[in-house]
Amino acid sequence: MRKMTAAAARRTAVAAQGFGRRKPSVASRRSVLDVLARTQVLQLDSVSAVVRAHYAPVFARIGAYDRTLLDEAAWPQGSRPRRLVEYWAHEAALLPVADWPLLRWRMERYRSGRWASARSVVDRNPTLGKDILEVIAEVGPSTASEVERHLELDKPRAKGSWWNLSDTKLICEQLFAAGELSVPKRVGFARHYDLTERVIPPDIAAREIAEPDAVRELIRRAATAHGIGTESDLRDYYRLHRSQSTPAIAELVAEGELEQVEVAGWDKPAYLRVGAATPRKVEGAALLCPFDPLVFYRPRIERIFDFHYRIEIYTPEHKRVHGYYVFPFLLDGELVGRVDLRAERATGRLLVPAAFAEPGRDTLETAAALKNSLREMADWLELDEVVIGEKGDLAPLLRPAPGR
Repeated sequence: MRKMTAAAARRTAVAAQGFGRRKPSVASRRSVLDVLARTQVLQLDSVSAVVRAHYAPVFARIGAYDRTLLDEAAWPQGSRPRRLVEYWAHEAALLPVADWPLLRWRMERYRSGRWASARSVVDRNPTLGKDILEVIAEVGPSTASEVERHLELDKPRAKGSWWNLSDTKLICEQLFAAGELSVPKRVGFARHYDLTERVIPPDIAAREIAEPDAVRELIRRAATAHGIGTESDLRDYYRLHRSQSTPAIAELVAEGELEQVEVAGWDKPAYLRVGAATPRKVEGAALLCPFDPLVFYRPRIERIFDFHYRIEIYTPEHKRVHGYYVFPFLLDGELVGRVDLRAERATGRLLVPAAFAEPGRDTLETAAALKNSLREMADWLELDEVVIGEKGDLAPLLRPAPGR
C-alpha cells in the first residue's frame, strides 16, 4: 500500500477544492461554475452575518465576483438555462442540475415524511399536500405564506423561534424533500416553490438511476471534491449511510477510480482519487465561511489541519471561545488563524470583533496576509472600513501602529 505524508495529503485536499490556482482578473460565469466543478455542492444557510453561505466559498477561491452570476445559475429568470438546483445534498445545498437524479433515491425515502412533525401534520390534515400542489399548479411559484393565503389558512401563530413553522410551510418543505416541489427562485432568500416538472429540465427529470449506481457516483464526486479522504469523509459529503458508502468505495477501488493509501498520522485508511494533484506547494490566502466545503466536516479538518473548529452561533455569548460567526483563515495551504466577522451594512463597516492565530502563527506575516484578505472581502461586499476589535492575539497586529 502506498504511503503519503500528512503534508502531502493536506496539499492534495486543499488543491482538490480549487485553492492555489491563479484567480481570474475578471470573474465570469464560467469561473463561478468551475468552483462548483471542484466543490460539487455549495451549502445554503440562512445566517447573513457577513454574506450568505453559498456566496462565500466562490469568493474564497476566485476572489471578488458579481454574486448575480451565481444567482443566475441557480435561480435563472426568463429563458436562461438552469445550471444549479437546490436539494438536500450535504445539507440544503446548490448542486449541478444534472446531479438531481443522483438523489432521487433520497426523495423516495422522504415520501413518507422527512420529519416526524410533517407526518403529524399529514395525519391531522391529510389533504393539505394535495391542496398545496393544486394551488402552485394554478398560480405558479409561491412562498409558503402565499400558498396559505390562497388556501385561506393565514391564521395567527404563536411567536417563537425561527423553526416555529406553519403547517403549510412544513408540508411545502416535505414536498420539496420528496422531489414533488423544487425552488425556481428566491426573493429575499425566501424559497418560492414550484412543481418540479416546471423547474428540472425534462430529460434530467426523466433520468432513472438505481440507488447503488447513484451512491457510487456520489462517492466518486465526494472523492473528487476531497482529493483524499477517509470513508467517513467521503460518506459525510452527501450525508450517506455507512451501509451505502462502504460497498461503493470498494467498487471504486476495484474499478481503479480510488486508491487506498496510508497517510502518516491518520488513524483510518485513506482513499486517494486517482488523478488528484498533489502540488509541491499551495500558495494564496482565503477566508473560509463556517459552511465552506473545505471545513464543513469538522473531524476531517482536525485530522488534516490539526485545527479544532466548532460553530458557536448557538452557544450563549458568554460561553463563546472565538466568536459568533468565525472564519478560518487559510494561508499557503494551512489553517493559520480564525476571525470573527460581521458585515455592518448600515455603516459600511466590516467588523472584526476577534482575531486569533494558531500556535506559532501570531506573526507579522500572518497578520499582513489576513489584513489583505479582510480588505479584499470588504471591497467585495462594498464596505468602506475594516474595524478591528480587541479580542485575540492577532488583533493587535492587525491594527495600525499608534500615530499612523
